[in-house]
Amino acid sequence: MPEPLTVAVAQPRCVDLDVAANAALHAEAVLAARARLVVFPELSLTGYDLAAPAVAVDDPGLAPLVDACRATGATALVGAPLRGEDGREYIATLAVTGEGAVPVYAKTCLHGDEGVRFTPGEKPVVLEIDGWRLGLAVCADVSVPQHAADTAALGIDAYVGSTLYGAGPEQAARRDGHMGERVTAHGVWGVLSTVAGPSGEYRETSGGSGVWAPDGSLVARAGTEAGAVVTATLG
Repeated sequence: MPEPLTVAVAQPRCVDLDVAANAALHAEAVLAARARLVVFPELSLTGYDLAAPAVAVDDPGLAPLVDACRATGATALVGAPLRGEDGREYIATLAVTGEGAVPVYAKTCLHGDEGVRFTPGEKPVVLEIDGWRLGLAVCADVSVPQHAADTAALGIDAYVGSTLYGAGPEQAARRDGHMGERVTAHGVWGVLSTVAGPSGEYRETSGGSGVWAPDGSLVARAGTEAGAVVTATLG
């Protein structure tokens, strides 16, 4: 078993379509968390706007976030629209470290109008950090039991989701039910970052990012407010 892993779920305030401003807010969250892994919501660098320009991994606006990750030794998982080398576009997760940003996952289960512009990712992905095998998911992926099953089949210690849920008790119940069901089905940790406050096309969202133990119990929870960062230790 690997050494315990300190993780944080962040739900920063979003400045619609402003990558540099959002990267600076992400950097503040990384510095506050002092965690090895910091997870951010879906499309966190632009807000949930399906017309947002694709973000380049070498965008100079990401510099404050890269610097914060270098200072803390963190890996930050951030969300952005991304154009692949083949010209197709994806709803992606980027891993940001002190060395820069690299794409690590593309959302597989597109939802609603997302498929008009974006291409679904081809397969589940595992990211390894300090011996921990982390299965990655973006929003609607978490709602699909088969996605978690296919990811868990690769051998994972935690299922890590970057999401957006609407406001209200029904959506909050869906959020918690999805992650609780996934972790108990596969006996893994659950780490979920979700949007709080306005984000692009969604002017109201749920907040409530959290960390779940393999038995489905809630270990840590953020509130509904934008700007919250909550830290927990897996292991």
